[in-house]
Amino acid sequence: MPRDTEDAPVYRADCPTRTILDQIGDKWSMMVLAVLRPSPKRFNGIKRQLEGITQRVLTQTLRKLERNGMVLRRVIDGSPPGVEYTITPLGRSLQEPFGALYDWTLAHIDTIQKHQESYDRDAVVTTRRPD
Repeated sequence: MPRDTEDAPVYRADCPTRTILDQIGDKWSMMVLAVLRPSPKRFNGIKRQLEGITQRVLTQTLRKLERNGMVLRRVIDGSPPGVEYTITPLGRSLQEPFGALYDWTLAHIDTIQKHQESYDRDAVVTTRRPD
């Protein structure tokens, strides 16, 4: 009988999928792509729709998404010049898997929150020391 570790896949530290999953799987990337789904938006338009995101984090997220080909950045001529972000076909291709993940979250949020409450209650009890 083979040992469990012999047949287990090896997720090497240098595997490029790790980096890509880390970059597209974070909450802000998913939310930025969702905000851009209906139409292109300027930086402040995106920021207004993402309560809690800082300017620095939004800038980093947009750069990361642009580098990965998920978002296109376009400079708009004018005074002052502006920048508009558009989701690319590659970014749109994430709609279905992200949508499925979001739907799963909605379907299971009550159960998950009950587990979290139970865990937190148990963690408090187990960390108390007798006086």
